[in-house]
Amino acid sequence: MPDDKLRLAKALEIKAREEGFSAVGIAPSSLAPETRHRLQQWLDQGRQGDMIWMANRADERSDPQTLWPDVQTVIMLGMSYAPATDPFALEDVADHGRISVYAQGKDYHDVVKGALKRTAGWLVGQAKCEVKVFVDTAPVMEKPLAEAAGLGWQGKHTNVVSREHGSWLFLGAIYTTLALEPSTPGSDRCGSCSACQDICPTNAFPAPYQLDARACISYLTIEHKGPIPHQYRKAIGNHIYGCDDCLAVCPWNKFAQAGRANKAFLPRAELAAPALADLLALDDAGFRKVFSGSPIKRSGRNRIVRNALIAAGNSSDRALIEPVQALLNDADEAVREAAGWALDQLGSASP
Repeated sequence: MPDDKLRLAKALEIKAREEGFSAVGIAPSSLAPETRHRLQQWLDQGRQGDMIWMANRADERSDPQTLWPDVQTVIMLGMSYAPATDPFALEDVADHGRISVYAQGKDYHDVVKGALKRTAGWLVGQAKCEVKVFVDTAPVMEKPLAEAAGLGWQGKHTNVVSREHGSWLFLGAIYTTLALEPSTPGSDRCGSCSACQDICPTNAFPAPYQLDARACISYLTIEHKGPIPHQYRKAIGNHIYGCDDCLAVCPWNKFAQAGRANKAFLPRAELAAPALADLLALDDAGFRKVFSGSPIKRSGRNRIVRNALIAAGNSSDRALIEPVQALLNDADEAVREAAGWALDQLGSASP
């Protein structure tokens, strides 16, 4: 890389870290053919479930240059959200819901995108290039690009694993017309470990490095519409938004430090350990108030109450019978169905 571009790349890393990013790398503007093949195979098997957008723009997703023909380089950035507390702490607290670590603080879409825009704006000022920024809302394969940029590797749980930050990185991408030398790609360091595969409550991994979203608790509680399939309800336990189990057991997390996490992702008290009774009582206005500024707001009240009902049914807590009964005539069909199921479960629970 010419000296001026080398200096620019180093200055870019400094700027990105000033904006709160913990990891920075440079990827080429094309993905390996096997990445495109794996995506198409996954879609052909229907493992995306209700996420129809995954198939609708698969060509753009599998090739950055199809999304934007002028792109020369993809700058990948990671922002740590390593938790200070044990993600399993509420596993046996049946009358409270478990919310995925990433959703307990501010909406990462807003935080990461703001930092990306500022970083990209700085780059434009330095190099007079064109840029586009993406955070989880465009057809971008962030995880293979992060591996290509040297941020880590896609682990057996299919998420990115970093030697410095474990499994706790939000990813963002800057597509640019500026040609920069790619970083050394990440290399797989999972070895013979199968911890993430073994712990999955719903057996959502058909094989290492493969995920069937239709069986994943994160998918079922966040993306899936309508009633949750009965075969997964007991395994969901008290997860009411997402699941960290496969991430939390990764041995590489021992190197992740909560002190490196962006302070915007510190958990809000009302989201760290929400009582199921409080969640079951939410109407639309109450839901918007509680989850304002959180990524959970995107799911809507009905889906969260549906999930809380599944957790209530799994709780054996007969004190929840009354709030569950109040939802038997809810306006939402999936909520009514979940209330009926939960009431059946609680009715058979030991007094």
